[in-house]
Amino acid sequence: MHPKIKQMLSPRQTNVALFIALLLAFATGTGAVATGSSHGRWVVIGHGVAAMAVILLIPWKGRVVRRGLGRARRSRWASLLLAMLAVMTVVAGLGSSTGLIRSIGGQHGLWVHIAAALALVPLLIWHAVARRSRPRKTDLSRRVALRAGLLSAAATALYLITDSTVRLAGLPGGERRFTGSHEIGSFDPPSMPSTIWLNDTAPEVDLDEWRLSVVDGHGAYELTLPEVAAHTTPLRATLDCTSGWYAHQDWTGVPVSSLIRDVGEARSLLVHSVTGYWIRFPVDEIDRLLLATAMGGVPLARRHGFPLRLVAPGRRGYWWVKWVDRVELQRSPAWWQPPFPLA
Repeated sequence: MHPKIKQMLSPRQTNVALFIALLLAFATGTGAVATGSSHGRWVVIGHGVAAMAVILLIPWKGRVVRRGLGRARRSRWASLLLAMLAVMTVVAGLGSSTGLIRSIGGQHGLWVHIAAALALVPLLIWHAVARRSRPRKTDLSRRVALRAGLLSAAATALYLITDSTVRLAGLPGGERRFTGSHEIGSFDPPSMPSTIWLNDTAPEVDLDEWRLSVVDGHGAYELTLPEVAAHTTPLRATLDCTSGWYAHQDWTGVPVSSLIRDVGEARSLLVHSVTGYWIRFPVDEIDRLLLATAMGGVPLARRHGFPLRLVAPGRRGYWWVKWVDRVELQRSPAWWQPPFPLA
C-alpha cells in the first residue's frame, strides 16, 4: 500500500471516508441490480471500486473499533452488529463475483450480499446520527482532496488486480457477465433456474378461464392462448436474473406491438401478472417486447411463466413478468412505479 495512505487517516476521517464509501457502494449496487444493458457496465465497475475502498479502510476502522470497545457504551452491540453485517456483505459479494461462493445457507450468494447490504442501511444511518461529526473547514483542504484521490486510486488498482487475478486463475467468476451474473442453463430450459420475486408462487392457471386482456387506444379486448399462439415469432434473448445467474434462450411468442391497435396518448405500457405483480414500460419500448408462449421449442413450464411470460431484452429478470394476464396502455409515465417491484 502507498506509504502516504498508511498514515493518512485520523479516526474521524476514517469514519467519514468509510461512510461515504458505503454510501457509494449502496448507490452503485442499486444501479448494478437494475442495469441490464452493457451501457450500464460502468455502474457495476463503480460498485466494485467502492467495495475495494471499503476493504482498504478496514485496518483504520479496526483501530477505531478497538478503541471504542474499551468504552462502556450501551450501543456497542449495535455497532458490532453493523460491523458484522458489513463484513458479511463484503465476503458474500467477493464470493459471488469470484464464483468461489455460489450459495450460503441454501441461498444464492448474491442474494445474501444484497440482503446483508439492505439490513446494513438502517444501522449505518443510526451510526452516522449517533456518532455525527460536524463539518470542518479542513474537510475541503488540499490535503484531504489528495488523500481522497490516493484512496480512490488504490481502490481502483485493487479492483483491477482482483478482476485480472480471477480471470487469469480461471476462477468461475472470470466467465461472469458484465452484470456479475454466472451462466446457467443456456439453451437448456429444464436446467434454467426458476426465480420468483418475494412472496410470489407459481400459480395453477386454468386455460378454460384464462384470457389475455389487451387495453390500447381503441379500448379493451381479450385473447385465448390459441389465439395468442396463432401469430408467434422466434426471438433469441438473454434472461439476466438479479439472483446472480443468466441464460441465453430461444423464445417463441407474439410481439406486443402486434397486439396494440393504436397507442393513442399513452405514455406507458403496464404488464400485469395473475399473481398481482406488475411492471410499467415506456411506450417507445413496445417494439422490443415479446409475450412468450414457448422456450427452446417447447411450451413454457409452469415455473417459467406458463401460459404467457414477458421477454424484455436488455432488462433484468424482474422486468420479465411471468403468468401475464393483461397488457394495458396508460397515460401514466413509465417512471410512475417503485424503483424495484414491491408486490
